[in-house]
Amino acid sequence: MEKDKFVGISKVGEKGQIVIPAQARKMFNINPGDSIIVLCDKEKGIALVKSDIIEDLTDKILPKGDK
Repeated sequence: MEKDKFVGISKVGEKGQIVIPAQARKMFNINPGDSIIVLCDKEKGIALVKSDIIEDLTDKILPKGDK
């Protein structure tokens, strides 16, 4: 049975890079070469979103149709 929640810790490297824990990558099917969108709000924090989620939403808002 897969868990639907995960808490992990990542350290920020010298170049500002972080490693997403393996369990989180597996949960969201994040693979090498995938793009991640970083959403930031000074009061609420930082959120990471796999870019294909946004692409799917964009396709729903702006469907590709016949011209």
